[in-house]
Amino acid sequence: MEFFTCPLCHRFLPSHKIERHVDDHFTDEELSRDLLLAQEVDSRRGASSSSSTYGGGIDIDSKFASLISLQTKEILYQVKGENGLMTCLKDCLTFESEKDATSILSGYIDHFQCRESEDVGWGCGWRNIQMLSSHLIKQRQEAREVLFGGAGFVPDIPSLQRWLEIAWELGFDTQGSNDFNNKIYGKRNWIGTTECAALLRSFGLRAMVVDFCGEETNTGGSANKMLVNKNVSKRKLAQIHGPMDRFLFKEDQKESFKHLSSDAGKKVKGPEVIIEWVWNYFSNNNSTKLGSKRVILSEKAPLYFQEDGHSRTIVGIQAVLKSNKMHQYNLLILDPGHQTEALEKSMKQNFGWQKLIKRGIHTLKKHQYQLTRTVFQLCFIEPGIARGEEIERLKILRGIHHEI
Repeated sequence: MEFFTCPLCHRFLPSHKIERHVDDHFTDEELSRDLLLAQEVDSRRGASSSSSTYGGGIDIDSKFASLISLQTKEILYQVKGENGLMTCLKDCLTFESEKDATSILSGYIDHFQCRESEDVGWGCGWRNIQMLSSHLIKQRQEAREVLFGGAGFVPDIPSLQRWLEIAWELGFDTQGSNDFNNKIYGKRNWIGTTECAALLRSFGLRAMVVDFCGEETNTGGSANKMLVNKNVSKRKLAQIHGPMDRFLFKEDQKESFKHLSSDAGKKVKGPEVIIEWVWNYFSNNNSTKLGSKRVILSEKAPLYFQEDGHSRTIVGIQAVLKSNKMHQYNLLILDPGHQTEALEKSMKQNFGWQKLIKRGIHTLKKHQYQLTRTVFQLCFIEPGIARGEEIERLKILRGIHHEI
């Protein structure tokens, strides 16, 4: 029989008891006593320098340090190759039949799928956080150093849930934490862009939320109960003016986007605004772009995309010039509901991948929940790491608001 040492209290226990024993350290009854012992674990705080406490006056640094040691790496199906699945997608886009098409892609990203025995039906939000984190850890050195205590890997869902609780305790998105009674570990609640932003902000990342809102509609009480019970993160955030505002309409400034020259002067509306925003995001001139004429590689991070009680990850966008000289846009999306192995197979065989990856504007015109003015939300990550006073400002979650 194998024996292991508990990283918190250093007891020597059999292998079949160690996992349950470690989990017990996180119960409310033992937390105050056991977290004091976690002071011995080295801590790399990448979030706030404040002296926040967790329960019973215990310094939250202790729980942070404990989680660095206890967090578990997510096990995933690994696509071989330098850039994995994104290389497969790049090859497909390069050699597909659409001649007058230009695609812009994010860099490296791992696909994390929902598993039947673990999180099907509720885990998509966590899987998208994992996908976004895989890109940040691989592509941005400053993010790798602070994310998850500098672990250098993407944690599993239970570990992410604990990290989110720490973010809440530190004061990030207090309003949102109240919706979950400040507890998420071990639960199957739906999460969304605001929880993603709060978690990443707690490490100093500049995560921003964009609201795309339509006209208010009336629906029945039963639907409202379903939305509340599922904790779908679609609340309307206070509006701010952020760095991407130049791509957004203002209520007092109705200007059309200036995108590809053949479409200049066209006034976008409805879901087209989202498509246009995504195109401008990935094609921003401040982003170094490499690659061929047909497929451009952008340094921009993927986007967490929330709609209809389901979330996915936007990894790029494609513009196809049609015979009428107008462009047809396709979002390029990785869905946690798809199997990674099936995605890889369809791309390597160059068959059927379009149905799994491409999403045209018509797919954005149908939405199941119309209970609030918010129809869609995006979460994007700006470069750099916040420090000092900026960290304190990030604790208040405000969104860039836009009417569609």
